Amino acid sequence: MKLRVQIPFFIIGLILFSYGIAVAIQVQHLGIHPWDVLNIALFEKYGFTIGTWAVLVGLFLVVISYFLDKRYINIGTFLNALSVGPLVDLFLYMNWTPHPSSLTSSIFVLILGVVVMGVGGGMYSAARIGAGPRDGFMLSISDKLGTSISRVRIVVESLVLVLGWVLGGPVFIFTFIYTFIQSPIFQYAYHLTTKWVEILSAPLKTKEKVS
Repeated sequence: MKLRVQIPFFIIGLILFSYGIAVAIQVQHLGIHPWDVLNIALFEKYGFTIGTWAVLVGLFLVVISYFLDKRYINIGTFLNALSVGPLVDLFLYMNWTPHPSSLTSSIFVLILGVVVMGVGGGMYSAARIGAGPRDGFMLSISDKLGTSISRVRIVVESLVLVLGWVLGGPVFIFTFIYTFIQSPIFQYAYHLTTKWVEILSAPLKTKEKVS
């Protein structure tokens, strides 16, 4: 059964993606992803934890996506929405992230976080257990408006960034170049994982045909 191959990639991808977020949060003064700007702003303004806000925002997007286009909502969407936030909180609570002491090391740590997020995001997306709440939300809008996902992503993340900034979230130079760094890494990890899922699934398909 192909799920036996997909599920490990999905889980590992979510863990890496969450760890990348936690790493980037440690150097948030350099700038972080627009969605994390919003989560940190909500945390600083209203309390709870960063992970809790990630879950709440994710579930809010799932509800909107449900009314826009149900095709992008399945079990993987909920697993993503409910697990990334707690995992980020866990990594931060356990102090399992680097703590840079200079600007050079801070930039290195931020790039590490971006790379790990890109690899993790590519892995869990390629597993095809389900799109994350943010991805599903943007795909739904893209389908409804008949425009490209890249254009929707730019508009949505720009609006999220402005909202996060207005609420007091950390915005700096790296916030604006996040997508340009992360997208190629995501794409490479996505294609590589897709290839490995197919390779590892081939013997299982052969077994199913024989039986």
